[in-house]
Amino acid sequence: MIEVILAILSTVGALSILFASIGILRMPDFYLRLSVTVKASTLGVGLLLICAAIMFPDVSVTTKAIAILFFLVITAPVAAHMIGRAAYFTDTPLWKGTIVDELNGMYNEDTHKLESNPDKIPPTASDNDSNIATTEEETK
Repeated sequence: MIEVILAILSTVGALSILFASIGILRMPDFYLRLSVTVKASTLGVGLLLICAAIMFPDVSVTTKAIAILFFLVITAPVAAHMIGRAAYFTDTPLWKGTIVDELNGMYNEDTHKLESNPDKIPPTASDNDSNIATTEEETK
């Protein structure tokens, strides 16, 4: 019975990592690539760590696998958020099919903070510019 559970978990984990690698190739812009790879790879690596913890029931292996899984789940989304935020503020273009850019005009370049009230933000030259790409080559 344990072998069946391990086979299912490791297959789903490997497929999740495969989908993450396919997502790098298939997604049209940096932000979507970042999103799909962090989510799918975190799930895949997490499932493989659970398989390792089940396969080797020694306390040291299980503890290390659970600790790695815990830190991976905590740090990967935060790191992806910070990378995405830095990319947005350095004007990495959005995909041309992007419909809404909710952050446009909400970033105060003087204080380097996001504001929920756009009236508090002093007008700059970049407020009128859209960060959405016009061609596919801009998002590569």
